Amino acid sequence: MPELVVRALTEHDTALFTALADPGLVGRAAFGHGYAPVHEGGEYRPDWTWVALRGDTVVARAAWWGAPDDGAPKVLDWFDFAEGEDEAAARLLREAPLRAEYSLLAPPGWRERPDLRAAVGSRVAAAEAAGMRPLVERYRYEWTTGDPLPARPGRLEFRPEPDDAVVRDVVRRTFEGTLDAHDRHNIAESGPDAALEDFMGFLHWLPSPRAWWKLGYTPGGELVGIQVPARNPNGPCVGYIGVVPERRGHGYAYDLLVECTHDLVAEGADRITAATDQGNHPMAAAFARAGYPVTQERVDLLPPLEG
Repeated sequence: MPELVVRALTEHDTALFTALADPGLVGRAAFGHGYAPVHEGGEYRPDWTWVALRGDTVVARAAWWGAPDDGAPKVLDWFDFAEGEDEAAARLLREAPLRAEYSLLAPPGWRERPDLRAAVGSRVAAAEAAGMRPLVERYRYEWTTGDPLPARPGRLEFRPEPDDAVVRDVVRRTFEGTLDAHDRHNIAESGPDAALEDFMGFLHWLPSPRAWWKLGYTPGGELVGIQVPARNPNGPCVGYIGVVPERRGHGYAYDLLVECTHDLVAEGADRITAATDQGNHPMAAAFARAGYPVTQERVDLLPPLEG
């Protein structure tokens, strides 16, 4: 058997990435996404695209994604391998000098189909063999103008808040007792202040106006939470929904989500994406009530610990 070679691609050989057959069961290929390098108008940088080769045959591949101005990748988008090449795939992830969360996409209800369950399981097992750690499973939603626009409940009043210090304090309060696994992980790993800085950095990273962010209040002026209509690099999205601890238990996440949806539609959105942890039952219930269908499930794994 030829010796395994693990390396990044260059602008001259990115066609190697598509040389590996993909049945399109899970991952980005399952949802009609294709790989294209930036010099051909795509999203992926050759130096962030790695393959494992036996001779001239690609037996495993991985592609990390980041926005054009990012100095490091945000996520591992593509990761798959030929049958029987699990160890080659794990070695690829170990040797590539890139570290980011792995987000594995799968069709809704993937556990009910043996072929999908096997495809997800093999990728997760190879990623774990490379030192990655499962964090959470999530639902991904996509509302379109073909879905009914949920009616505003009318229980809250919304207004922009231009003062970042005020917004930071509200977000900090929504982090208390959060059900979001990413936020809980960041708080446990780095502390609440660093987790807040990281999250605010994400909100400012989104390529949408800061002026869209709004706080929600009861008619008596009591703060309920924050809703962030946004755009990510792929289009309109629900950037953040957060309820402060003392207002939880009254279904206000739904009110915030509905207002966010109306705001995005008013800005011209005909498609809105969103996501939440499968274990965040109140937020999942709010999405269901607001008419957001589940279009994907996602398995998120953390990068290996350094050192």
